[in-house]
Amino acid sequence: MLSFILRGILIGLLFGMPAGVVGAMTAQRTLTYGMKAGLLTGLGSSVADCLYACVGAFGLTLVSDFLLRHQSIINLAGGCLIIGMGIRMFQIRHDGVNNTLGSTGNVRLFLSSFAVGITNPAAILTFLFAFSWFGINGQTGFLEGIGLVCGVFMGTYIWWGVLSGFVTWLKKKAKSHHLQSLNRIFGIILILFGVVVLVRDFLD
Repeated sequence: MLSFILRGILIGLLFGMPAGVVGAMTAQRTLTYGMKAGLLTGLGSSVADCLYACVGAFGLTLVSDFLLRHQSIINLAGGCLIIGMGIRMFQIRHDGVNNTLGSTGNVRLFLSSFAVGITNPAAILTFLFAFSWFGINGQTGFLEGIGLVCGVFMGTYIWWGVLSGFVTWLKKKAKSHHLQSLNRIFGIILILFGVVVLVRDFLD
């Protein structure tokens, strides 16, 4: 079981490092609200990754077939969500101090990144490829599958923790007007990501 946990951690690290949309969200929220917000954002993505890892690890073909069959609709919803968050991010003003979030805001951080992660059914194929690469055939035993999924969670969350910590360090070096500019840059990045998702969805 330990070997499955270790392989899961490595897969999670490799899967998380191409940060993409959630990486931009994590960095921007860490800049605006602090490291806790970045960790909550990463947590939502890690939980979504774990669900898809479960589908791959336990060979849940009914679930994977359903998600891949409706991939276009799910991607459409995900692209619109990303664009909406990008527009909102672009409009955030940074007043030189940490903005604060209540418990509702914290839940929103988690759910929004979870929604972005879960509206990417192609992640199932990525995990299946990664499992095959590491010699895991997708039909593991129950304990081995649990160890693999836990490892994936730890690997992805280690990456989000490192990213949040790095951005927190950068934040201490940056000036307030630079943070405002970065908010707009991250907003534009998310809008572009969303447009790419929609265009690719229509072309497929």
